[in-house]
Amino acid sequence: MSSALAVASVSFVLVDLLNNGLIDRDIGSSLGEVIVTALAPDRVDEQRNTKSALNLFLYNVTQNEAWRNVNYPSRNAAGELINNPPLALNLHYLLTAYGAEQFHAEILLGYGMQLLHETPVLPRAAIRRSLAAPTEVNAGGGLPAAMLNLYTSDLADQVELIKIWPQTLTTEEISRLWTAFQAKYRPTAAYQISVVLIQNEASTKQALPVRKRTISVTPFQKPVIAQILSQVSPVSPVLNQPIFVDSILVLQGTELQGGVTTVQFGSVEATPTSVSGSQIVVPLPPGLLPGVQSVQVVQSLMLGDPPLAHNGIESDPAGFVLQPNILDAIVTNAQGSGSDPRSGQLQIDLDIAVGPSQTALVMLNQLASSPSQTPASYSFPVPPRISLESPPAITPSPTTQLMVPFGGVAAGTYLIRVQVDAAQSPLTPGSGGGFVGPQVTIS
Repeated sequence: MSSALAVASVSFVLVDLLNNGLIDRDIGSSLGEVIVTALAPDRVDEQRNTKSALNLFLYNVTQNEAWRNVNYPSRNAAGELINNPPLALNLHYLLTAYGAEQFHAEILLGYGMQLLHETPVLPRAAIRRSLAAPTEVNAGGGLPAAMLNLYTSDLADQVELIKIWPQTLTTEEISRLWTAFQAKYRPTAAYQISVVLIQNEASTKQALPVRKRTISVTPFQKPVIAQILSQVSPVSPVLNQPIFVDSILVLQGTELQGGVTTVQFGSVEATPTSVSGSQIVVPLPPGLLPGVQSVQVVQSLMLGDPPLAHNGIESDPAGFVLQPNILDAIVTNAQGSGSDPRSGQLQIDLDIAVGPSQTALVMLNQLASSPSQTPASYSFPVPPRISLESPPAITPSPTTQLMVPFGGVAAGTYLIRVQVDAAQSPLTPGSGGGFVGPQVTIS
């Protein structure tokens, strides 16, 4: 591959090609002294004075699409360099003719275009001849010593040959270019030079060669979770059954069984107790919080010698609601008597821990003592355990006990529910069609 000097080297070789071609055809005997330059169009007149000239100007550089993704990725997960991807460039030139007399510009442009037409590919030997030492670059700008000679670009040794082909520019495109150059228009032809490959030679980390190849062919059969059931008995999965912390889930779908099948609950992995192509039975793993949870079926591939589990196929995530269940509810620090409203604190014990950042709400619905009574209902938010204004140094752990202050509550017996995020604790249905629990008495 070439070095960063390759772009300048291409311009040098093309100018040398044009210059040698004009000399071989003895253009100077009929047109007088002719110079070949590689300057910006607004600087050509000051250099050529009254001489005729051909100018080759690099006006644009674009990335080559065919080579753009070669040797990517260049770094591994640890950030170590594993490849040196080449910078692949297409160079866009304008070939412009300047005449000292009438028709000189047209003659020069014709000869220049003929030379490029007859040289669609730059031979490696021609590049080496043109760049043979010394091809020195002016040292202005503090260039390092290694960049003062174009022959060090290794342009002739890159894997791709340098190809030349004409481009067609519309009148509008040419007008915009010359307006940007702030120079007077001259007869112009456009060319693209491709491809220049610039590559770093930094040391890369290389893996050892493979001593033994083990080929494993697995048909692509993506697992699909169609529905999530809760198993209330060893042989009885029931649809729409509440899912609690001690529930056993039954995942039903297609292509669920793989080489090594596990179930992923968010970031927690669980091992199923039963796996088939259409059904997986798995207990909920510890550590899940109440609310909406996601579940995925993960099928790992056993590869290598000895076989090790590798990333395989995953189902799309499916969601379910993990509900909290109230184990006990008591009133502490009760205040108020007679017909006055009561205040105090509710201590609620749950069967699942609530995270410190989760939003919880306690709802009370009064049980009517007579048909004519209009039952009261209340709701009280659980105080947050993390202060958003000044976060504590240590994040509180999830807790199964909620302490909820209440006030302005009429004395009586209430059905109590807890809602954590989108999950609500269930009520116990009675034989008469209503609900009978769980209850808390505020006296």
